[in-house]
Amino acid sequence: MDVRVDQTHGPLYKDPLGEKCQKLFQDFLEEYRGPADNESPKYAEALSDLTKPERNTVSINLPDVGEFNDQLSTIIHDQYYRVHPFLCRALANYVRDHHADENIPTNKEFYVSFLNVPTRLKVRELNTAVIGSLTKITGQVVRTHPVHPELVVGTFTCADCQTVIKEVAQQFKYTQPAVCRNQLCSNRNRFILDVDRSKFVDFQKVRIQETQSELPRGSIPRSLEVVLRAEAVETCQPGDRCEFTGTLIVIPDVGQLAVPGARSQSGSAQSNASDGVRGLKSLGVRELSYKLAFLGSSVQSTNPIIARTSGIDELTVEKFRESLTDSELNQIYKMSTDKNLYDNLITSLFPTIHGTDQVKRGILLMLFGGVAKTTQEGTSLRGDINICIVGDPSTAKSQLLKQVEEFSPRAVYTSGKASTAAGLTAAVVRDEETGEFVIEAGALMLADNGVCCIDEFDKMDLKDQVAIHEAMEQQTISITKAGIKATLNARTSVLAAANPIGGRYDKAKSLRQNITMSAPIMSRFDLFFILIDECSETMDYEIARRIVDLHADRASTIDRVYSHDDIRRYLAFARLFKPRISPEAQSVLIEEYRRLRNRDVSSGARSAWRITVRQLESLIRLSEALARLHLQELVTSKHVKEATRLLSRSIIHIEQGEVDLEEKEEEEPISQSQPDDMETDDQQPTVAMPLRRGLKLTFEEYKRLSNLLVAYLRREEERAELEDSEDDMGGARKSDLVTWYLTQIEDELDSEEELRIQKEKIEKIIDRLVNQDHILISLERSDGLGAVSGDHTPDPQLVVHPNYVVEG
Repeated sequence: MDVRVDQTHGPLYKDPLGEKCQKLFQDFLEEYRGPADNESPKYAEALSDLTKPERNTVSINLPDVGEFNDQLSTIIHDQYYRVHPFLCRALANYVRDHHADENIPTNKEFYVSFLNVPTRLKVRELNTAVIGSLTKITGQVVRTHPVHPELVVGTFTCADCQTVIKEVAQQFKYTQPAVCRNQLCSNRNRFILDVDRSKFVDFQKVRIQETQSELPRGSIPRSLEVVLRAEAVETCQPGDRCEFTGTLIVIPDVGQLAVPGARSQSGSAQSNASDGVRGLKSLGVRELSYKLAFLGSSVQSTNPIIARTSGIDELTVEKFRESLTDSELNQIYKMSTDKNLYDNLITSLFPTIHGTDQVKRGILLMLFGGVAKTTQEGTSLRGDINICIVGDPSTAKSQLLKQVEEFSPRAVYTSGKASTAAGLTAAVVRDEETGEFVIEAGALMLADNGVCCIDEFDKMDLKDQVAIHEAMEQQTISITKAGIKATLNARTSVLAAANPIGGRYDKAKSLRQNITMSAPIMSRFDLFFILIDECSETMDYEIARRIVDLHADRASTIDRVYSHDDIRRYLAFARLFKPRISPEAQSVLIEEYRRLRNRDVSSGARSAWRITVRQLESLIRLSEALARLHLQELVTSKHVKEATRLLSRSIIHIEQGEVDLEEKEEEEPISQSQPDDMETDDQQPTVAMPLRRGLKLTFEEYKRLSNLLVAYLRREEERAELEDSEDDMGGARKSDLVTWYLTQIEDELDSEEELRIQKEKIEKIIDRLVNQDHILISLERSDGLGAVSGDHTPDPQLVVHPNYVVEG
């Protein structure tokens, strides 16, 4: 393959086909002007950039070569590995001839890569039939190795006769000359590498894996090692879905050769003929350890639109418009003017899932995402939205996750029980060939700039949940293991699904008590959605009809306004917008956050979780996602109000179902109001005992009675302020409050038994408002001698907490 001439022994070998391709390719570079017949060669500008020290590779469009000379294109396609050195030599000759005044170093190498190759194969379809031909494969990068210098052509000096042996090609491992070229020297293994006169190139090894879309059902994904050289190194990161153009090659399995048992033992003098055959490793087949690899010449991202690249390659709205056809632009414009776009998108994304519209809206906004920002101090503020779905079995949680995983161009689906901390973030593993430690990407890194769907989130161990704290907020993964200290990107949205404790959501408990999650990880979710399997005749009929239609293959029942391709294109276009918050929206954001915060403080333990500044950031992200949804450059108050409504439905979606007035009975003195009952009603204590069991009422009823008592106490406080009496502190005593309530409902009472029940119930409600919810305050009096009377008195003075706000 190498036609260069050794100075001592004449030509080694000449390849007529390679020399022919070299001449034709150089003619192509000098003469091809493109279909428009430009004044200068099409690739003249790209070739002039090769004179820069940092550039050494030019990308050629293979259809252009076919248009210039079809025979040359066919040879390049079928025998790429054979003719590639001659193509690089033609490129070097062209650059040195046309830019002789640029002082190009004599030892600088030039390389050719090709784009738009028609042959595209899956990783599973690669076999020995395509070795050496130009092809294109697609896969997801799961591991990248550090960049090393690779010896491609070595110059050796014989240690015996000092003969210089040049142009010794290296076959992907350190290869010495077979024998000294001096006919008077018989040296075969004592050679010294001349580093200054040898040629090195940047070398990186990447491991790719089959994508989920290409993986047959029930199969284990296959992986393949890709060898990158020159400018192709460091062009992909773990988690990227890339398209590699190059050729399939056979390289020595260096890792297998390094195994101690692989040493040749056929010539051992200690072997005994009676031992028999011990296997192939003992028969001297050490040199037969080879494996398939892919030699990549160019790397391209398969999702350049979705990926948020940086620098000169960053996409803009104008660049994206240029890449679309007129029909695609018209479809995007049509969708942007759709008044029911919000509902039509969720209908088209989840056509087979009935109901749960709020969850679908939240997931849709998660796909659009907010705007990632960086402060002046360099602090990164995430724009991705995290969602957790908590619900009973058979409420389509996993189906929602699967739909997102299938639709999103970059999504990873995993199960919480089968995932570890290293599997979710990143692992440090030892390379089987070099013995060095390398980083292998986990699910969150593989879903970078995408969505990570985690099912059965509640089944994860707590130590594994802690591992994703940093990734969910800072969107980075920090590793300090085995001498490797690195901070990796994990700019992903987390969509998690979890089951409540015991399998069913208990309405009598708060959200925090229904799931096995720590408070820090709960605060990192922007939205919580709770799905409860309730019996409803209308809803059950609709769901049953939808399921029966799906099983009957009635495609007409699926209402899909837009196709998935249209939504992906619209989504990619919308994510290019970076809406700013208008002054009007800023004031609304502050007011809504203050209202949520006050409601959280005043509502005691009944809210879903603590309202913090993270919920304010969630409001901002949701508002920006709504602005992107409508392709607007400004976030308006309408977007903020819709985001607030969605967040409010998420936080206060499920309240306590029933209020148990006896749940604190063991901690309180027995029958605090019993003496009062005995004095006023003159009843036997044994009569009231059955009434103390199971005293419960619905939350709505509890809320109504609480508001009624609060309204009466507020009126009494206002009356006391108007009268300006020093003895009257406002409010009312407990007995007066009970008497007032019984007076209000006296028309509804038919017997003394009902009177006793209502009296006991209102007393329990007052005790709960004072001791648990802290809505009412029991005032303390001092008699001037240091004695203070307060909650321990049988008839305390009650007033309303000054910060309590009555909810409508």
